[in-house]
Amino acid sequence: MSISRSGAPRGRTSRACRGRKIIPPRVWREPHEHFSVALQDPWYRAISGMLATIYHATNDFFRARRILPALTPITCGSVSSPMAMGSDSLPVQISLFGRKVFLADSMQFQLEYILRQGHFGVYYVMPTFRGEDPGVRHLNQFFHAEAEVCCGHEELMALIEEYLRTLGAALLAGHAAEIAGAAGTCAHIERLCKKSWTIPRLSFKEAVSLLADDDRCFSSLPGGLKTISPFGERSLLEHCGGVAWVKRPPHPLVPFYQAYDSDRITAKSADLLMGIGEVVGSGERHTSYENLTQALGEHRVDPAEYAWYLRMKKEHPLRTSGFGLGLERFLLWVLKHDDIRDIPIFTRLKGEECCP
Repeated sequence: MSISRSGAPRGRTSRACRGRKIIPPRVWREPHEHFSVALQDPWYRAISGMLATIYHATNDFFRARRILPALTPITCGSVSSPMAMGSDSLPVQISLFGRKVFLADSMQFQLEYILRQGHFGVYYVMPTFRGEDPGVRHLNQFFHAEAEVCCGHEELMALIEEYLRTLGAALLAGHAAEIAGAAGTCAHIERLCKKSWTIPRLSFKEAVSLLADDDRCFSSLPGGLKTISPFGERSLLEHCGGVAWVKRPPHPLVPFYQAYDSDRITAKSADLLMGIGEVVGSGERHTSYENLTQALGEHRVDPAEYAWYLRMKKEHPLRTSGFGLGLERFLLWVLKHDDIRDIPIFTRLKGEECCP
């Protein structure tokens, strides 16, 4: 199959996208049954193949752009993705060798550190951890593709879109029939791969205005703030054709490390919504020690918990931006599926026995 310059397969796309129906067995609630089913069911065979394709395509994409793979620990002394007021993520604390540490929700801080050795960009694909209850949108252990690059946020958003087109083209080339068997179509991926198609970009303010007539689209937060609810994300996706950026949120809605926009009210940050909701989170980081110190105060975070991060910003100021792509959420969009618990081959759900 040849690939067009847009990244989408030529000619045979429609024929390749005719697959036998593939349905998830939905046995993750029964770990011992899942153990046998995942060895032989077409759904999980397709998942393992697609994850391998995503992994290879990710490495090839970043290597071609001088963005280096980083080997980082999965434990850290501080919460690696500190909760903002708009966050629904909880950290996971464990005891390791007699000391309390956290399992990483993100290795962003380590990536920022490694960048200061003089590299243009660094990335990883690794498992990360969250402590909230699992559900159709949330896993307790999931896989992240994260990168940190020496650039501004607008440049980063363009890089993310190019990365997603690369993943889409690789999946179409290797798994079109399987995708069609699960999703019923490959049209959504073909559109993503076209460079002529522009992903809609909404400011947070514009998104709120679009949703203003429906209270279900918002969640209320302390201090009179409100954030867009999962229902609101789905409503935006219906309005925007299935994929959309929501950028420049109020700074209190994002973690303290995201840089201020020029108005010092909003953040240089954006989420990419696809399928079930947020699939990519991105942002530019504070460059100056002074802005970081101010942000810690505004977010009511004890500076002592991030003393090393403050020291790094003071001794080695550097403009960087980064993003994280949730692989399981991305596959939900690819497969047009609605329950993330059907994606992992090895189930690791809070409160459930695991096997193996």
